[in-house]
Amino acid sequence: MSTTLRAWTAAELSRPAAPQAAAFAADLARIGGGSVRAVLFYGSALRTGDLDGVLDFYVLVDRQADWPQPRSAAVAGTVLPPNVEFRAFGQLRAKIAVMTAGQFRAAAGPDSLDTTVWARFAQPAALVWARDGAARDDTIASVALAVATAARWAALLGPESGRAEAFWNALFRQTYAAELRIEPKGRERAILDAAGERYAALLPLAWLDAGIGSHGLADTHMPQLSDAERARGRRAWRWRRGLGKPLTVLRLMKAVFTFQGAADYAAWKIERHTGVRIEVTRWRRRHPILAAPGVAWTLWKKGVLR
Repeated sequence: MSTTLRAWTAAELSRPAAPQAAAFAADLARIGGGSVRAVLFYGSALRTGDLDGVLDFYVLVDRQADWPQPRSAAVAGTVLPPNVEFRAFGQLRAKIAVMTAGQFRAAAGPDSLDTTVWARFAQPAALVWARDGAARDDTIASVALAVATAARWAALLGPESGRAEAFWNALFRQTYAAELRIEPKGRERAILDAAGERYAALLPLAWLDAGIGSHGLADTHMPQLSDAERARGRRAWRWRRGLGKPLTVLRLMKAVFTFQGAADYAAWKIERHTGVRIEVTRWRRRHPILAAPGVAWTLWKKGVLR
C-alpha cells in the first residue's frame, strides 16, 4: 500500500472530532473491555457537527463473542457482520455497528461482494479511539484499503475521462442503487458538495494505490484501463449489484433478532419525527415486534397515522 495514501488517510482519521463523540467512543471501549481494538466515527453527525440526531460508530473487536451480546447474536455477527445496536450516553444517541477487525479489513478490500463498508469509509471518518498503536495502524490501513477499493470501482464504473466529481458521482450512484436504502434523489451529489476538494485530491492518490495509472489535462482525469479491464469490472459489478439488496434484506431479518436497543431506538425516532412520546416498558423492550401493533394504535389515536 502506498505510503502516500496511508499518510493521507492517517491525517484525516486523526483530525479532532467533537469531544462528546470521543467520550462516547471511550464509553463503548469500556463496555467492550479489552476486546475493542478501535472505534470509528462517521456519517452525517461527523460531517455537519450536529450531535442532536443519531451518531454513527463502527466498533472493531477481536472476536464477536467478546462483545456483550447474546451468544446467538455473536454467532449471527460472525456469519453476517456487522451486528447493529442502539445506545445512549448522556444526551447523545448512537447507532453502533460491531464487527471484528478482520471482518472489517476483508469487507474493505476489492474482492468483497458487499459494498457497504468500503463505500462508507471512502467518505470522511474519524478514528476516535484505539487500543494501542498497533490497533491504530491496522485500522488506518483498513480504511486506506477501503478508499483504494472505492476509487478502483469509480474508475471502472465512471466515464472514460472527466473531472474527479464525475467518477465519485458515478460510484455513489451505483452503490446507492445496489443497496436497499431509502435516500432522497441526488444524495450522492450532496455528499460530494460537502467535501468537493477532498474527493478531488483523493482520487489520483487512491488510483495510484489501487494500481491504476491516469493522465489528463488540468483537472480532467483519464484512468488507464483497457476495454477488457472495463468489461471484466462491469461484469463483476453486476454480481455485487445483484447481491446488494438480498444482503440488505438478510441483515434486516437478522436485526429483528439481534438489534439490541431496538425499542428505544424506535421510540426515539417516533418522538423526534412526530412529537409523540412512546413509553418503553420492560415488555416492549423485550418484545419490540409484538409491541409494534400497540404502538401503531397509539399513533393512530394521536392522529399521526392515517
